[in-house]
Amino acid sequence: MAESTRSNIEQHPDIMALRARSEAAMANPGAQAAEGVGLLTGLYIAASPWIVGFSANTPLAISNLIVGLAFMFMLVGFGSAFERTHGMSWAAVGIGVWTIVAPWVVAGPAAVGGTILSNVIAGGVGILMALAITGIGMAKTKR
Repeated sequence: MAESTRSNIEQHPDIMALRARSEAAMANPGAQAAEGVGLLTGLYIAASPWIVGFSANTPLAISNLIVGLAFMFMLVGFGSAFERTHGMSWAAVGIGVWTIVAPWVVAGPAAVGGTILSNVIAGGVGILMALAITGIGMAKTKR
C-alpha cells in the first residue's frame, strides 16, 4: 500500500509543478554556466595542493581534497536533482567560506602566500557560483 500511496503523491499537481519549475531553473543558461564553473572550481580546490605545491602541508591538502570533492558532488546533485537538493546550496556557500579560511585555521602560520591566494580565490568563486545557483533556483521557484 505504501508504494501506491507514493506513486499517487508523486503525481500530485503541486509536486509535478515544483519539479517543472526546478527543471526550468536548471535549464537556464546562467544556471548551467554557474554549475559548470562551480564544478571546475571544486575540481581545482581538490587538486590545488598538488597544482600550487602545498601538498606537503598534509592537513590542508586533505582538507582541500575533501572539501573540493564535496563541492563537486553537491554541484552534480544540483544539476541532476535540483528540486531535491536546492536547499543544500547554502552548504555550498559554507564550503566556499571554509575554503577561504582553511589556510589560517588548518595550516596556521605554515600557510604561505600562494596557498592563501589559491584558497581565497577558489573559495570566492565557489561562493559566487553557489549563490548564483541559489538565486536562480529561488527566483524560478517563487513564480
